[in-house]
Amino acid sequence: MKYQQLFQEYKLNGTQLKNRFLMAPMTRSRASQPGDIPNSLMAQYYAQRSSAGIIITEATQVSLQGKGYANTPGIYSKEQIEGWRIITDAVHKNGSKIFLQLWHVGRVSSSKVNGLQPIAPSALMAQNTSVYIFDGALNGDATFVPVEEPREMNAADIKTVIEEFVQGARNAIEAGFDGVEIHGANGYLIDQFLRSNSNKRTDQYGGTKENRIRLLIEISKAVADAIGKGKTGIRLSPFISFKDMNDPEILQTIMLAAAELNKLDVAYIHLCEADWDDAPQIPIDFRIKLRDTFKNAIIATGNKTPDEGEKLLQDDLVDLIGFGRNFLTNPDYPARVQQNLILNKISNTHTLFGGGKAQGYTDYPFF
Repeated sequence: MKYQQLFQEYKLNGTQLKNRFLMAPMTRSRASQPGDIPNSLMAQYYAQRSSAGIIITEATQVSLQGKGYANTPGIYSKEQIEGWRIITDAVHKNGSKIFLQLWHVGRVSSSKVNGLQPIAPSALMAQNTSVYIFDGALNGDATFVPVEEPREMNAADIKTVIEEFVQGARNAIEAGFDGVEIHGANGYLIDQFLRSNSNKRTDQYGGTKENRIRLLIEISKAVADAIGKGKTGIRLSPFISFKDMNDPEILQTIMLAAAELNKLDVAYIHLCEADWDDAPQIPIDFRIKLRDTFKNAIIATGNKTPDEGEKLLQDDLVDLIGFGRNFLTNPDYPARVQQNLILNKISNTHTLFGGGKAQGYTDYPFF
């Protein structure tokens, strides 16, 4: 077999995965309204793709305040828990594992989305950054609106956010998930605390690198204590700077965070890597240092080809490879890789994020 490592079984902190293909989290906007409730269409979507060894769901807000885009699902109400349970049952029936990605967008939001002023570590608006709502267009088009100036979080806000992540994790386990992934990447709330250009605080959550990683570590510890460290993963994006997040100190900050996450013995670190054509490549020395710093699983995601993923696995730099767009358009992606079959392409960009219907979501054909 050409891709021996990708098709090898893997044990993630005692959880047996049938292969090393990970279906990467991708923002989706098909939750039922009102209430941002997961639904049977979403269950069909994930069940179709359950040949992945493990699925990480779309980003899921831990509160209404944490919502940044229209029609994304939540994990803070009884109805949302029940909706997600339909999805976990469908995935488990097909023999795969599924983690829920816990999300708070922080300043990347607008009152047009959730009716609330955004919150952030500092009252700094992300420049050249937009979120989307749906204007009712029949083709499912999203309308992008600029983010709004956030309110600087006080001590009570920080305590509330930590509690929301913990409750979200507990709700995820109640809904049948095998674990959770804490979204600390891509310019959202936790990432905003990590970076010196978005975090100008002068209290214990700002200033030094040690202070800027504090919220990430406190949330990670609280979630791990609540549901188990083997069910807790973290997503980080050291080489991504969109949403006005260009920080010259981020690599050192991420490595410091990795050392603390290693002490917590969480299940994995998931590197969200830039996936555009001229994106910066992650240096091998960074991967080696991360492997030396963090002893548990490392996941790499970012428009990898199977060849690139196989090489990273063979070199023992990562343990799982995440695939996003190719899983979106090819529900049977591992089989297509194994048999070297032609891949479906994105059929309709209008329905990429949402639209509420099957078109461009569950209608991509199996080979």
